[in-house]
Amino acid sequence: MHNAVEFVSFNLKEGASAEDFLLASDKMNDGFLAKQKGYVSRKLLVKDEIWADWVLWETMDDALNAADAFGKNEADCEYMSFIENCSMSHFLVEKSY
Repeated sequence: MHNAVEFVSFNLKEGASAEDFLLASDKMNDGFLAKQKGYVSRKLLVKDEIWADWVLWETMDDALNAADAFGKNEADCEYMSFIENCSMSHFLVEKSY
């Protein structure tokens, strides 16, 4: 069975505080993401104005089920209120080194 990676790139909305966004990210991670079946780990990445979430899941089904459940609680909505230009992709891990 292959692990899956969810990769989401985005920008913070104009005027959004990175410090406030990171607090919202912590709430979303602890209140939703880390509680989902198959969650392994998450990395929040940034380069200049581009941010990305890199989430490792046990299976593709786990990743897709979490994506479907996202946005149905207060922590998710607060997190998303900071984000624009969002693009999400899911990948199977073919090989790890």
